[in-house]
Amino acid sequence: MNHEGERLQKVLARLGFGSRRACEELIADERVTVNGETAILGRRVDVENDEVEVDGAIVGIRPDLVYYLLNKATGVITTADDPQGRPTVVEIVPDEPRVFPVGRLDADTEGMLLLTNDGTLTHRLTHPSFGVEKEYLAQVTGVPSRAALRELREGIELEDGRTAPARVTAVEDSLLRITIHEGRNRQVRRMCEAIGHPVVRLVRTRIGPLVDRRLRPGEWRVLTRDEVRSLEIAVGGDDPER
Repeated sequence: MNHEGERLQKVLARLGFGSRRACEELIADERVTVNGETAILGRRVDVENDEVEVDGAIVGIRPDLVYYLLNKATGVITTADDPQGRPTVVEIVPDEPRVFPVGRLDADTEGMLLLTNDGTLTHRLTHPSFGVEKEYLAQVTGVPSRAALRELREGIELEDGRTAPARVTAVEDSLLRITIHEGRNRQVRRMCEAIGHPVVRLVRTRIGPLVDRRLRPGEWRVLTRDEVRSLEIAVGGDDPER
C-alpha cells in the first residue's frame, strides 16, 4: 500500500462526493478504482499522478484543476494568443492557473466554450470515440427542404470525409438545431454549405450536459462540482489509448 499522499476518502470528500464516512462507503462498495485497480480502505493517492475513477468515470483529483464555462462572443479567437492581436478566450478568464480551450469555435461562432487545465478530461471531451454531443443553433439562408435535412441527419460528404449522422430539427423555417459529436474544423458551417444553405449565424448552446441560458456573450463562470462530475460521467467510457 502507498504510505505517501492523501487518504483517498479525504480527496473524494473534498471533491464533493459526500462526507468522509460516505466516501469510505464508496470505497468499501468497490465503486472506486486507482490506476485501474479497485481501491481499498486506507488507500492513499498521489494527486499529481494517480488516476481515480468513481463508477467508471475519471475524477480530476489535482487540487489546482479549474473549469470555466465561457459564452464566447463573435470576434473572439479560440487560441491562447493571436499574432494579429485579436482578443482571445484565455484573456477573458483568470491568468493563473493557465487554462486552454476544449475544442475550438471559429471567430464568427458564438456560444458555450469550456476552458480548463484538466488534460485528461479535455482529451475525452474532444476525442470522437467518446461521442460527447455538441448542440448548435444555426440560422441559415433560405428554407431547407425535408430532403436537405435528411442529408444532414444521414451524413454529408465533405472534403475531409463523410460526417457522422447528426440530429437535426427545424426550429423555424431558417433556424436549425444541429447536434453532432465530431469536432472537425467549421463542421456545421461546411455541412450547411454542402446542402446549399450557408450559415448566417451560429451559436453553440450545449456541450454534453453543460447548458447555461443565463450566461451573456462575453461572460464566464466557474463550473460547479456537480457540473464537472456530469462531464466526467459523460466521458466515462473506455479510452482506446489507455
